[in-house]
Amino acid sequence: MTMTTRRLALGLTAAASLATAARAQADWPNRSIRLISPFPPGGAADLLARVLAEELSPVLRQTVVVENRTGAGGSVGTEAAVRSAPDGYTLVMGSAGPLAINPSLLRLSYDPARDLVPIAPVAAVASVLVVHPSVNARTLPELLALARAEPGKLNYGSAGIGSAQHLFMELLKQLANVDITHVPYRGTGPAMVDTVGGRLTMMFDTTPTALPHIRDGRVRTIAVSSARRDPALPDIPTIAETGVAGYEAIGWYGVFGPTGIPAPVIERLNREITGLLSRPEFRAKLTAQGVEAMGGTAAEFTAMVAEDRQRWAEVIRRGNIRVDG
Repeated sequence: MTMTTRRLALGLTAAASLATAARAQADWPNRSIRLISPFPPGGAADLLARVLAEELSPVLRQTVVVENRTGAGGSVGTEAAVRSAPDGYTLVMGSAGPLAINPSLLRLSYDPARDLVPIAPVAAVASVLVVHPSVNARTLPELLALARAEPGKLNYGSAGIGSAQHLFMELLKQLANVDITHVPYRGTGPAMVDTVGGRLTMMFDTTPTALPHIRDGRVRTIAVSSARRDPALPDIPTIAETGVAGYEAIGWYGVFGPTGIPAPVIERLNREITGLLSRPEFRAKLTAQGVEAMGGTAAEFTAMVAEDRQRWAEVIRRGNIRVDG
């Protein structure tokens, strides 16, 4: 075979491969799609994945199957998505923990910024700062005054070192320049039990899980973590409103896939998910789960995730936060 013939053959092979890839993209999806939930059944990420899968299946005319792959704060399921073929048939319900916080705390075998592509934001959830009713503070300024009067005496619970509850409070401590003692637990539930019981002064918890305790008067609300007031607690001010300028902290959830997914597939997924999020009945389903529908372009979502990752990396650095082992 001459050099010219070999080049012609290679050119024809490359053209055939491009044509095959183009047909595959045009036919996508032609089989079921796997949506990995990196957290156990019953949690917010899993519930959102199942609600989304149920609504997305008829739109894509293919079954969207939710698969739970749990462990290491969401990193096990996230890694499974990273190691999958970038063809749009394996996705993951990503969240701030494994994608914006863990990279600064854990030694990961993958880089979320490099190995995952944000496809569409789905929902956000605010947290509320609550205190035991015996605490002599009804506003955030009063609570911060107590903390400044006796540094380290007040304490707060979290779901563990590096959890959202931990970092939300750490951000508040840094911006308000106060010393409040961290008491890590194995999960939010035990921390709330001790807050209700008065063994802890305060804690952050997501609005949906805190509401029953708030309504029963077992804890008192101080402020919400989001930039806007929570519709579920319209009379409760935000932390920024009460004088801590620049404070904003939310949990977010969105669909990601392994880097390399063809742009037309990403555009199709974003378009369909955003379309679902614009439907009142679908937004109502999310509201029923205690979260707020988001939506937006893949580029906007990419920028938001990058900003969040940078913010928590700085909080972790300034707080000298380490995870043992």
